[in-house]
Amino acid sequence: MEGMSERQYAAHAGLSRGAIQKAKAAGRLVLHADGSIDAAGSDARRKGATDPSKQRSTSTISPRLKPVPEAAVTAVSDTLRDNGLPAPGTGSGTTFLQAKTAHEVLKAQERRLRLDRMKGELIDRGKATALVFKLAREERDSWVNWPARVAALIAAELAVDAGAVQKALETHVRAQLDELAGIRPQFR
Repeated sequence: MEGMSERQYAAHAGLSRGAIQKAKAAGRLVLHADGSIDAAGSDARRKGATDPSKQRSTSTISPRLKPVPEAAVTAVSDTLRDNGLPAPGTGSGTTFLQAKTAHEVLKAQERRLRLDRMKGELIDRGKATALVFKLAREERDSWVNWPARVAALIAAELAVDAGAVQKALETHVRAQLDELAGIRPQFR
């Protein structure tokens, strides 16, 4: 026998014999002509074909991986921090597990938003802005017309000229509306 048996390779790799049999059947192991397992070749093939999050070893990141852009690392850190999860410190690298956790958190948030939209609990920002604008305009128009409606009543109660009361009310209402015009709703 040139290489290792399934049992020997399972012990060598720290896996069960069943896992080795599945890998062998799937063609993820390098075999010698006699059917025995080439340990070095199989280790390399398994390492390249296995998802890093599912590997047991705690080795460092492989040098063949591309560097992650700083914006992506910052986005992962922000997502983790916003959801109360531990985020990497400044200057330290983001682990694959942290990035995967951030990805899962974002997927869950997206699904929740989609569900809220389907339930009708989430509204469109453009529609909300248009509705607030419409309501503010109706309120402003109501206030602009108010002095003309009440000036005669106030003038009668005070026994003064109705025109002067209306002019004074219009002046003060316009000043108040000008002050309120500076308020802009902020939709995040």
